Amino acid sequence: MEQTLQTTIRIAAALIDDGAGRILLVRKFGTEWFMQAGGKIEKCETALSALRRELVEEIGLVVEDEVDYLGCFSAPAANEPHYVVVADLFHIRVQHTPLIQAEIAEAIWVDLLDATALPLAPLTRNHVLPIASKLNSDERTRIPETSASSPK
Repeated sequence: MEQTLQTTIRIAAALIDDGAGRILLVRKFGTEWFMQAGGKIEKCETALSALRRELVEEIGLVVEDEVDYLGCFSAPAANEPHYVVVADLFHIRVQHTPLIQAEIAEAIWVDLLDATALPLAPLTRNHVLPIASKLNSDERTRIPETSASSPK
């Protein structure tokens, strides 16, 4: 039996949605896979500081507000055979026109149903889309706040 050594790549990634049921996906030059914006966490960098740096570098998005931490997820790397990505995933809700830079070839806003027809990185397909779907569902079922009237 042949054994394959798997090497881990630590990344910070963002599930970016626009609040209208669309998520932002990026594709790097020389690849076919769409995924979240984000990237490798450098030494002496927190996941959140790496994410903020990568978002500016890749899509020109400056994140000054707090972001929601969704958890740590792992999946086979889309572009590096025998590697596994371990991603600290954050949620950002913003309306932003991506400024394509660095290694990014394409950035698209896509609704969740259309996203399933795209070539997606395993992390995106297996973890991000289900989370985005739940966030979208939770948003639609949230009861709007109304002003309470006092009993007379």
